[in-house]
Parts: sequence; C-alpha cells; structure tokens
Amino acid sequence: MLQRILRHFTARVLTAGLGFAVVWLTARYLGAAGRGQVSLFLTDVSGLALLAGLVGGSSLIYLVPRRNVWLLLRPAYAWGTAVSLGGAAIITLLRPVGPAYGLHLAAVALIQVLLSINIMLLLGRQREQTYNLLTTVQAALLALALALAYAGAHWLRIEAYYYANYLAYGLPWGISTALLLRLPDAWAASPRRGRASARELARHSRGAHLSNLLAFANYRFSYYAVAALAGPAALGVLSVGVALAEAIWLVPRSTALIQYVALVNAADKRGQTHAALRGSRLTLLATAGAVLALAAVPAGWLAAFFGPEFGAAHGVILALAPGILLNGAGMQASTYFAGVGRYGVNNRATLLGLALTVPGCLLLVPRLGIVGAALSMTLAYTAATLYLFGYYRRAIGATWADLLPGVPDVRWLLATLARRR
Repeated sequence: MLQRILRHFTARVLTAGLGFAVVWLTARYLGAAGRGQVSLFLTDVSGLALLAGLVGGSSLIYLVPRRNVWLLLRPAYAWGTAVSLGGAAIITLLRPVGPAYGLHLAAVALIQVLLSINIMLLLGRQREQTYNLLTTVQAALLALALALAYAGAHWLRIEAYYYANYLAYGLPWGISTALLLRLPDAWAASPRRGRASARELARHSRGAHLSNLLAFANYRFSYYAVAALAGPAALGVLSVGVALAEAIWLVPRSTALIQYVALVNAADKRGQTHAALRGSRLTLLATAGAVLALAAVPAGWLAAFFGPEFGAAHGVILALAPGILLNGAGMQASTYFAGVGRYGVNNRATLLGLALTVPGCLLLVPRLGIVGAALSMTLAYTAATLYLFGYYRRAIGATWADLLPGVPDVRWLLATLARRR
C-alpha cells in the first residue's frame, strides 16, 4: 500500500503544481477582481458536480468491482446531464449573471461530471495509473491553455478560462471513454437489470455523497459570504490563500483515496484498517510539516509572486493553518467510515461543521473580512474532526496515542525508503 500511496502522491504533487500554476496565472493576469470571478465560477461548477454525485460519485468505486460498468455508467450519465443543465439554468435565474455565463457553466459542469464518472469507474477497477495519468493530463491542459491565452495571446478575459476548461476536460473524457470501451464488461441492455443497478447506485450515493455536499458547503460558504459582504476583489485574495492552504491536502487525500480503494476491495475490513493506521500517522506528520512551511512564507513573497493585492492572503493562511492540519487528519477517519458504509458518522460530523461555518461567516466576515472567513472555516474543521476521531477510535479499537505519529513511525519510513533505494 505504501508504494501505491507514494505513486499516487507523486501524481498528486504534479497535479497540485499545475493547479498552482492556474491560480498564479488567473491572479497575476486578471487581478484580484478577476480571480474572484474565476473562483465563483469554479465554485458553481464544483457545486453542480457534487450534486451530480448523488447518483455516482465515490459510490461508483464501491460498486464497480462487483457490477457491470455499463449498468452503472448510464444512470450516472443521465443524472449528471440533468443536474448540469438544470442547475446552470437555476443559477442563471437566481443570480445576477447573464445567459452567456449560464451556458458556459452548463457546458463546463457537464464535461467535468462525465469525466469524473469515467475515471471513478476506472479507479474502481484498480486502474490507478490510468487515474493518475488522466488527472495529470487534465491539469496540464488547463495550465497550458491559460498560459497561451494570457501570456501568449494577451486574452485577459474570463472567457479564456471557460474555453480552456473545454479543452482540459474534453480531451481526457474522450481518452477515458475509449479506455472504458476496452474493459471486458459486456454491453448490458436488460432494462430490468439497468433499473435495479440505478436504484442501487442512487441508494449508495445518497448516503456516501451527502457528506461531500455538506463538506462543500463547509469549504465554500465563505466564498459566497465574502462575495456578498466584501466584494469580488476580497474574494480573489481569499481564494488565493485558500488554494495555497488546501494544496496541502494532496497529502492526506492521496493516502485516503488509496486506502478507500483498498478497503472496499478487501475481504478483511478490520485487518485492512489496522494495516492503514501507520500510513495515517505518517500522513498526519507530513501534513504538519507542510502547514508549518506554508505558514512561514512572508506576506511580501506572496505580493511579489501573485501581485501587490495578494499580500493579504498571508493572514488567511495563518488563520486557516490549524484547520487545514486537523481536517487533513480527519480525512483518514472519514475514509474508513465511507469504506465500511457508515455514512451517517461522516454526515453528522460535516453537519456539525456547517452549523458553525454559517453563523461564523456571518458574524466574522463583516468584522474581520477575509481573515474572519478563514477563522470560521478553522472552527468548523476542528469540531468536525474531533467528532470523527471520537467515533473512529472506538470503531477500530484504538487509543488516542495510536492515531498520533511518533519516533517509531519515522524510523520505519526511513528504513523503508532506504530499502527501496
């Protein structure tokens, strides 16, 4: 598992670096207000993609080892299309955005949802290298397209970001579709089997994905609060600070994803869980190191790199740092409960966080601005993680000390890496 995690982590580091390039390009060439526009569009797309996951999402990974790919793909595609088109129409009606925004939102959300379905199915069949390659190609295409548009063609408009997304998600979607067609699964045409699979997928997805929707509200309610109470320029600065801080999550997310795939495919769930405990402790240690390194970056460096308006992102990073560390640790516990089908624990933890995020933003943003938004997020992450850890410790029969890294873990990692060399 450690080798698989390291390979996946390497791919995620590359993807995160490309994502960082996208943040830099949009901040440097569009300024704080333009970066705020990009952040709102990306948040809208992400929200629609999560709603589409109510019939699909990570449940595809859970079901596809035992089900025909095509019986799962068809209901997931149908629901994803309906959500992307219908959701974009509702946003266009409720928000002061033009029809052009709605059309781009529908198209980008749809192609992102379809690609996500494809790669989840491939990952569920343990095509981890394919998953890593496709996600890396997608990030590289987006960064390259924006670099050509902004630095090459000097097309400094939000529309360039829309069209770059068509290329970045469209080409990997075509490749992933071709790879699905090469799987040995027979084309399943039975209407009765199709309806049964659709009901099973929806049943699993509702429980598994509700926590993802609630987590999205936790992560991004502050964006809408800042946009409404402080304006798009403030949102642009907040989004840069949050993007830098959340990049650290590539460490726990890499570990959590591989552990989830291993857990849902394991016959001995308890044995697999205890085998993953050391990986979780090492993940927490690596996350703490990354948080400290990011917090040490001076505000002047941020202003020099992103532009004068973005020095204030340093305050966001400092306010977010404890929450980033704790939520990264909580991902390991959340992965366990998703892998064994105990979605209620994750949902309650995220609801607790959301119950603190909303009033926290409404109270702190008018007083402290973007730092207040970051503090409300940290408060929510702390409460949710402590709740998760309490249940996780009892579920696997571990003590609090078992969850925390120590000197033996570091020695074991160094010895393992030395043997690989």
